[in-house]
Amino acid sequence: MLGVPAALWSYAIGTIAYAALLAQILFGRRASRKGSLLVVAVALSVLWEASGALYALHPTSPWWQLYRAMDALRLGAWLAFVGTLLLSANGREQSWRNWPPLAFGIAALALANFAGALVPDPSPADELLASRLILALTLAVAVAGLVLVEQLMRRADEHARWATKPFCIGLGGMLAFDLFLYSDAWLFAHLNVHAWSARGLAHAVVIPLFLVAAARSRDWNIDIAISRSVVFRSTALFAAGGYLLVVSAAGYYVRFFGGAWGQTLQFALLFVALLVFGLVFTSGTIRSRVRVFVSKNFYSYRYDYREEWLRFTRALAVSESGMLFDAITRALADLVESSSGTVFLRTGDRYVQVHRWNMVPLTESLSGTESLARFLRSSSWVIDLDGYAAHPEKYHGLALPEWLRTLPDAWIVIPMLVGDDLVGFVIIGRGRVDFEINWEVLDLLKTAARQAAGVVAQFQMAEELLEARKFDAFNRMSAFVVHDLKNVVAQLSLVVTNAARHGHKPEFQKDMIETVEHAVERMTSLMLQLRSGAKPVENAAKVDLVAIIEGVCREKAQQPCRVVARHSGKILAYGHKDRLQRVLGHVVQNAIEASRSGSDVVVTLGRVGDKAVIEVTDTGVGMTEPFIRDRLFKPFQTTKASGMGIGAYESRQYLREIGGDLEVTSEVDKGTSMRIVLLAAGEAQEALHHGEVA
Repeated sequence: MLGVPAALWSYAIGTIAYAALLAQILFGRRASRKGSLLVVAVALSVLWEASGALYALHPTSPWWQLYRAMDALRLGAWLAFVGTLLLSANGREQSWRNWPPLAFGIAALALANFAGALVPDPSPADELLASRLILALTLAVAVAGLVLVEQLMRRADEHARWATKPFCIGLGGMLAFDLFLYSDAWLFAHLNVHAWSARGLAHAVVIPLFLVAAARSRDWNIDIAISRSVVFRSTALFAAGGYLLVVSAAGYYVRFFGGAWGQTLQFALLFVALLVFGLVFTSGTIRSRVRVFVSKNFYSYRYDYREEWLRFTRALAVSESGMLFDAITRALADLVESSSGTVFLRTGDRYVQVHRWNMVPLTESLSGTESLARFLRSSSWVIDLDGYAAHPEKYHGLALPEWLRTLPDAWIVIPMLVGDDLVGFVIIGRGRVDFEINWEVLDLLKTAARQAAGVVAQFQMAEELLEARKFDAFNRMSAFVVHDLKNVVAQLSLVVTNAARHGHKPEFQKDMIETVEHAVERMTSLMLQLRSGAKPVENAAKVDLVAIIEGVCREKAQQPCRVVARHSGKILAYGHKDRLQRVLGHVVQNAIEASRSGSDVVVTLGRVGDKAVIEVTDTGVGMTEPFIRDRLFKPFQTTKASGMGIGAYESRQYLREIGGDLEVTSEVDKGTSMRIVLLAAGEAQEALHHGEVA
């Protein structure tokens, strides 16, 4: 009687596996004769595996007959597929008409096997006894299939053999299992129940080989891509399973033959084996060897370029230059299974070491005019130092510096080029395993290094731009300070000019001292601003505008125009006393300079809603609307011979920073009105501002 659970699991797993293979093929298939035959063979294999599972679940004669019929059909389909591959084994597509014996033989054998499967089995189905005729037909199919597989391998050219070898091994294994199974049944007149139970699983185990062959054989017109990471992990898992199986067998042997010490020795052996397992399978060298083995034996190209590009791009996505150089070194080293490297970057006219990973520090640098730099720049070659040592003539007179020739473990020199500009180069240390440097490796390293060089150039440009912006901000702020200093100098110059006539007067002396003190305060404030930046250090506070207006009027007392202040009482606003006084002083000074000598400049303080307004009015030359719109508030635009053109711009920028504004109304030859609008210090603002009166 069948071992139902084992057989059921075996054929159920086979059904699922072949169904997954069928789905994979159907999704990636394009119209072709080979692809269609493969679909038929795999579909019949699904039905055969399913019928085996049904028979294992219900071991009755009808299910056994169905199983035999599906077995005959799927073997015939596999033979037809092998015959199709054989017709094109030498690289030329041929028709079945060119090989009539092959076509007739496969068809006759498949039909005979199918007809034999339809004959009722005279033996009880639960005993799995087969007649001699049926066994002979089944054996003939297995032998014919092995002959076809052998002919396919023999006749295929080099490329076709590489592509179909996994398929031949897989199908040959299936047919060899059948040959063993039915030969045993022929000799003993009885099918081996355990071997039959394992048949479904054994035929499913070869599916990965079919996938590899389909991925390699583009003429099958089936788009199957097998992930390298999946193959790598599967290989590692298979190796781990084999290792544990050997260890288990050794442990069983030691326990069985070890006598009284057997069980003790078994535990000791298992402990040592697990330690070795942990050391081996966490080793970077072992992982590198497995990756190299998988790439060399399962794929036509060493690299999965999509995965390499994504990994390299992720590695370079860093925000700091120090991390960037580390990422570049590690990413390039990983491409050749290395664990060390160093980066040289251009600084001025020399290339210096800026980062190292598991390599010695170097104080030597490389001049941009030396042979190595010129060679890397002109040829953009990746230099294999072993190849250079063996054949230096291939490198067109390249002379390596002494420090590079003696650098421990130096292996590959990779240029980092942006266009024809050599921004740096990377030296990679020797790999963990023997790694062949061929054209594919050189091209990938060169391309990856160009991408890294582009990122480095962007970082350098960003740093230069940030530095330029800092200097620009400093220069702008310096221009504002110089502008204010110009006003202070003008004020002191006026004092010096009047000192010759009024220096003996006590009142003048008192005003002169106050003016000098005020000038010192302003220059001290400007120096603080120069150190701390353009914006005020402290927060805006409540300021008495009346005191500011009176202070400006005192400053301008010696001017040719009279400054008249008008206000109805104390009004507070938010701002900075020194800055507001400079803004108002600038506006008043412009009004004086635009007016005729002896005329009045009126400063009026009032309040409109939650705004405090200081209006400066003159009867001078006025300004045109285009000038106000296009030039007045643009920096470095001025009509004055000695002006800098930044006073109005700076004043409005400051007022807008504290929530105010500077408004202008003017008519040519009639005068100008400039309104300094500030946020008044009222009850509505008390919750937002808590400064004291400045």
